Amino acid sequence: MKAVFVKTSLLAIIAIMLISCNNVKRKNSALNTEVSRIWSLEKAATWGNVHPWYRGSNFNPSTAVNQLETWQSASFDSASIDRELGWAGELGFNCMRVYLHHLAWEVDKTGFKSRMNTYLGIADRHGIKTIFVFFDDCWNPVYQAGVQPKPKTGIHNSGWVQDPGSAFYLDNGQFKDSLIPILEAYVKDVLSTFSKDERIALWDLYNEPGNTGHGDRSMHLLRSVFKWAREINPDQPLSVGVWNKDLVNLNAFQLENSDIITYHNYADEVNHKQALDSLKHLNKPLICTEYMARPRNSRFENIMPLLKENKIGAINWGLVSGKTNTIYAWDTPVPDGSEPTVWFHDIFRADGTAYSPDEIELIRKLTDKKQ
Repeated sequence: MKAVFVKTSLLAIIAIMLISCNNVKRKNSALNTEVSRIWSLEKAATWGNVHPWYRGSNFNPSTAVNQLETWQSASFDSASIDRELGWAGELGFNCMRVYLHHLAWEVDKTGFKSRMNTYLGIADRHGIKTIFVFFDDCWNPVYQAGVQPKPKTGIHNSGWVQDPGSAFYLDNGQFKDSLIPILEAYVKDVLSTFSKDERIALWDLYNEPGNTGHGDRSMHLLRSVFKWAREINPDQPLSVGVWNKDLVNLNAFQLENSDIITYHNYADEVNHKQALDSLKHLNKPLICTEYMARPRNSRFENIMPLLKENKIGAINWGLVSGKTNTIYAWDTPVPDGSEPTVWFHDIFRADGTAYSPDEIELIRKLTDKKQ
């Protein structure tokens, strides 16, 4: 999905772990404000043992160009959600990662939560748990409520929006304090409403903090969202996935404060194995919340078996090709909109036919799903 991707190397992960361990010792460190409230290793292990091997996709219905079009009342498409999650269930998928957006909540708080509940009901009928994502540093920094832009021909995720994006930052890089109470109320309201909902597997508090050039200035919101979430203390675990080895401070804080370790990796099986072997030393359950970019040799056939063997959650990017245009690569637009020979992401066409019948057969075999 992302415009920026850096492979996570073994040495980088080890360095992150060492930083994290040192931070644990610094009880007065600003980075360490929430560490005493995270789940114990025993509690995390129990969670991992009682839950199945999670496998599924990052899910946005094919009829929505971004998170706002997914969740706003006028465009919330329960029929497409039901149909497409049905295809996921037929693959043996049991978990979807789904992005929220604070503006959809701000405009219509009651309706937003009602639509979340409707979504969860649909997913549950198909045997699917949900990982909800609150904030996101990827793609377009400016957004507005109402009718969303049409997708740009042949451009990956042309309409996807950050949250909170430029609405949160001043030109000098400082923060708009006026938005903090809104974001805090949003996180706490949603968490309070669904804190005991067994249809939710995990809360992913912040997708790829530091992306799109934000860097360490994302630390302010990262620290805040963990603090707000710990004050609600939901039954479900909290996590923010590591994704870029160069964001050392952010990585340390994310690993240190996550109950369950999540990560992104769009590289081949050799690199991916190095990353997961390093992260396993943290002795917490692992979920890969983004993988599968075919032209980069992150594919179902070489990555999904590796994750299953290690009982690491396997959440690929993309289920159904649609308005997000994620069959096109991050940095390779196709101006005439013709279908690429090799899809970047996604599994199904909008009519439910498979991009690759061989992939469907492999996924069903790995999930023990009968035809």
